[in-house]
Amino acid sequence: MMTFEGTNSYIIGDQYVCIIDPGPADEAHFAALLRALQGRTLTHIVVSHTHRDHCGLAVQLQQATGALLVAEGPHRLSRPLHDGEADAFGESSDYTFAPDISLKDGEMLRGDGWALETVLTPGHAANHAAFALEGSGVLFSADHVMAWSTTVVAPPDGSMRHYMASLDRLLARQDTVYLPGHGGAVLEPAAYVAHLKNHRLTREASIIASIQAGDRTVDAVVATLYRGLDPKLYRAASLSVLAHLEDLVERGILNSSGPALLTSTYTPN
Repeated sequence: MMTFEGTNSYIIGDQYVCIIDPGPADEAHFAALLRALQGRTLTHIVVSHTHRDHCGLAVQLQQATGALLVAEGPHRLSRPLHDGEADAFGESSDYTFAPDISLKDGEMLRGDGWALETVLTPGHAANHAAFALEGSGVLFSADHVMAWSTTVVAPPDGSMRHYMASLDRLLARQDTVYLPGHGGAVLEPAAYVAHLKNHRLTREASIIASIQAGDRTVDAVVATLYRGLDPKLYRAASLSVLAHLEDLVERGILNSSGPALLTSTYTPN
């Protein structure tokens, strides 16, 4: 449900190639990658972030090919856990992943006839990175921007403040098409990113209005904003509201009775 039709794995290059996001630990996916690589040499396995639907096959593929693992870094949270708090994405995150090459913002990864520019885009995950293919106008946007759905931003794994800053980062670029981690291409990225930013700002304004009207907990805000919500989606909606509330508290727009947890109470500052 969270991956639409599955994870997109991209092969870059001709004879000596890299793969962006090998995908989940799924034998059919692994077999498909090996078929696509026949007659080629895999030199680099590039991981956009360490959620298992993107990196689950990384080590298995490395063992089969000898390629180098490349990413921003190991998995980490966007902020420390509060007392009594659990990592909502803990089971979906690979804390054992260790890249052979760690990339900094703007750093180039070069292969035989291809080069990728690292564009750090934290928000969905603290170590999330997009990659721009040199000379093509293509940005591999992973889970930061997708055409089929808005991105999950779930504290403490993700951060709304970082996510919004990363949207602004992309708005300042000149990429002409995004190829995401799930679903089809984003063909007018500047307009679409502006739409995503406006969507989040509208949701933020709705949350502030609900607090001003008397809502004091995440549950109350979700009930106001998501009337008729499918119960299966309640947890995701709650985490999205929590991400906005944490951002609003950090910016001094709201006050919280304690850490911005699902049980906190909020008042306008």
